[in-house]
Amino acid sequence: MIHLRREVALFAIGGVLGLCVDAGIAQALVGLAGWNVYTARVVSFLSAATVTWWWNRTHTFAHRDSGRGRHAEWLHWMGLMALGAVVNNGVYVLAFRAFPELHTWPAVAVAAGSAAGSIANFALARAVLFRAPKSSS
Repeated sequence: MIHLRREVALFAIGGVLGLCVDAGIAQALVGLAGWNVYTARVVSFLSAATVTWWWNRTHTFAHRDSGRGRHAEWLHWMGLMALGAVVNNGVYVLAFRAFPELHTWPAVAVAAGSAAGSIANFALARAVLFRAPKSSS
């Protein structure tokens, strides 16, 4: 139970870090570069997912093993996070439909989507990718 609480706390820290990257890039691409909110989200999401992969493999699940090399682990992480992204991006799109004024503040919609997808992402990361304890070899 202590490990689970620690993992949840560290995953949340990584999630906040990823949210800052995601929202910051989306906001900059829309506000400064004039990108469409949906195109900007592709770049911001991929960047944030990469940052959260690094954080979680280094901190949250440091005591667990994926059984994969770094590149394969990153690809598997991105695939799993894509499942969480369905929830995340669904809320992102719904936020724009419900509140059209958010088109000038995509960071708010990013935050709403991130909150919704975080539970699915944690469960997938822990149960599928980082499920085995590291061997003490």
